[in-house]
Amino acid sequence: MAPCPCGSGKSFDSCCGPYIDGQATPTPEALMRSRYAAFTIGDIDYIEKTCTENAAQLFNRVDMERSLPDVDWLGIEVRDTSGGKDGDNVGTVNFIVRYRYNGRDFNQAENASFQRVGGVWLYDQSEINPKSPPVRVARIGRNTPCPCGSGKKYKKCCGQSA
Repeated sequence: MAPCPCGSGKSFDSCCGPYIDGQATPTPEALMRSRYAAFTIGDIDYIEKTCTENAAQLFNRVDMERSLPDVDWLGIEVRDTSGGKDGDNVGTVNFIVRYRYNGRDFNQAENASFQRVGGVWLYDQSEINPKSPPVRVARIGRNTPCPCGSGKKYKKCCGQSA
């Protein structure tokens, strides 16, 4: 039995295969993994049918059919999930996919959002290669109290030159 492309360590037939064949996924993470597996085997129908109406409007089947044969999928790493439990109608999966396209290796990070519609988890949207918030550097004036809590001015405490 072939291992599942989603990296679960299970066989494809006992992991993502049943979902691609029509069984409902129990969580957003299971849907994300099965969608990745569908990308690796070129099952564009599954990718398309697991989209919300919002995502389906943005889905470009022609571009997908054109580009997928040139992609070698190298792996997926699920980094974090939130929501998607029993009773939840939304969930997110933060993951990284690695692939080779036209001989070049790429890593793509995504924060994907999922919705439960009619009891079925569907992909809704994602932020690709999200940026982390900017780092703010606080400037400490020479005459301000030292942040170490000594009660001295910064210039007479931690701000002294060595």
